[in-house]
Amino acid sequence: MPADIPAPTTGTNTAAAEAPHPRFAVGVLAFCGVVVAVMQTIVVPLLPHIPALTGASPAAASWLVTVTLLTGAVFTPVLGRVGDMYGKRRVLVASLLVLVVGSVLCAVSSHIGVLITGRALQGAALAVLPLGISILRDELPPERVLSAVALMSSTLGIGAAIGLPVAALVVENFDWHTMFWVSGAIGVIDIVLVLWCVPESPLRTRGRFDALGALGLSGALVCLLLAVTQGADWGWTSARTVGLLVAAVVVALIWGAYELRVVSPMVDLRVSARPAVLLTNIAALLIGFAFYANSLVTAQMVQEPKETGYGLGASLVVSGLCLLPGGVMMVVLSPVSARISAKYGPKVSLALAAGVIGSGYVVRYFTSHDLWLIIAGATVVASGTAIAYSALPALVMRGVPVSETGAANGLNTLMRSIGQAFCSATVAAVLANITFRVGGRTAPTLHAYQLVFLIAAGAALAALLVTLCLPGGRTPATGATGSTDVTGVTGMTGEAGGTVGAGTVEGNRDVPGDRKDGVRTMPIQEGA
Repeated sequence: MPADIPAPTTGTNTAAAEAPHPRFAVGVLAFCGVVVAVMQTIVVPLLPHIPALTGASPAAASWLVTVTLLTGAVFTPVLGRVGDMYGKRRVLVASLLVLVVGSVLCAVSSHIGVLITGRALQGAALAVLPLGISILRDELPPERVLSAVALMSSTLGIGAAIGLPVAALVVENFDWHTMFWVSGAIGVIDIVLVLWCVPESPLRTRGRFDALGALGLSGALVCLLLAVTQGADWGWTSARTVGLLVAAVVVALIWGAYELRVVSPMVDLRVSARPAVLLTNIAALLIGFAFYANSLVTAQMVQEPKETGYGLGASLVVSGLCLLPGGVMMVVLSPVSARISAKYGPKVSLALAAGVIGSGYVVRYFTSHDLWLIIAGATVVASGTAIAYSALPALVMRGVPVSETGAANGLNTLMRSIGQAFCSATVAAVLANITFRVGGRTAPTLHAYQLVFLIAAGAALAALLVTLCLPGGRTPATGATGSTDVTGVTGMTGEAGGTVGAGTVEGNRDVPGDRKDGVRTMPIQEGA
């Protein structure tokens, strides 16, 4: 076996053998995904009240959202890689434990520094999503992988849709610390359920953890996302913003050069540069941008006063509930997306999703005065997002080795987060600069909201064009692309001994999947 290629290995796992039926594992992991996604949006309705509740400045209060984005972006690919190497369930449980600690910190204090620390810990738990997807790929029979992964991936949007109205209800009716106590308690329940129902994957990637690579990736991401999220407040041409952007580029270049030389890289850039993987990640960034605009502007738009000529003066709870039908559609459409991917390929699913999202924003552009039409447009966008988020992991899995599923899905989730960060900065800039005076206050014009819809539709169109450039053909889920049977791993070995050819995994227990002469494959179809 080439010396510079680490091989995945398998071993015995009693817990996996004794785990309940996989259907419980799917439900438990999906529930974990929803809870983690809810944590990303739970403080949004609380932000206007934080200065009065804590004595902090509005700028400091905004860090309750920013720090979650930063830690989620940093830890998602890192913990995905750690899971590939040391056990996906083990790292998933640790991520949930970090979420519980963060929730308790926020529940027991009103000091802004403690709250920001707690929110940072909650953000790190975003790694639960790629880890859950990786476990499902490793453990389920091939006929169930697509539907289960589709549901798991969609929980990011489902949780965001649920989090806003739930948080609004708590803010209006209970002490605001309550929602953190509840989130901590649910996190504990998640941990118990995972330990009881979810098997540990026996697949491992051998090699040394790339600590320098993780540090370099983290540094580049922090510089980039700090500049993007704080640029509006600091000034886009300020020394801090420009300096961070330059630092992000420099650190990324150094990191990339290092990753190409290291034996066991944090991110396998050669695999990531394959068209099937690279274009999928670019599409994920664009889809993340397009989706997030829907969440950002819907609640704010319906809360605008009626004096604006377009606002509905809705309450905080009503504005949050506008996104709830979209969350329901995500649950409904995730298995539909899996069926489309199984029959026509995930490329077709993603292209369809981008078209639906773009169409939803066209609807939103012309229907901004009636509540039911606003909800309808937002639901169309959410429906397209559900199909897209279900298709993206399938596209990632068909382009990477089984041994790198966690890291690759972590990187894809990261790209969605970066897209959301750019969307947040874009929406803030548009709504802050295209305004008028009404009722003694400054408010965005209707044109500002319509411009946001057009920009988001443009991002969806760009995602469609990128998707159409993806390579076609049938490929197994071992990582081959098109007609090439290459996983980047040769001569895999199990702890029980024996050698397997490239693109296969063999261990000393029955790993689910189609088996021929002891070799496991998972066919995933890709449309032309």
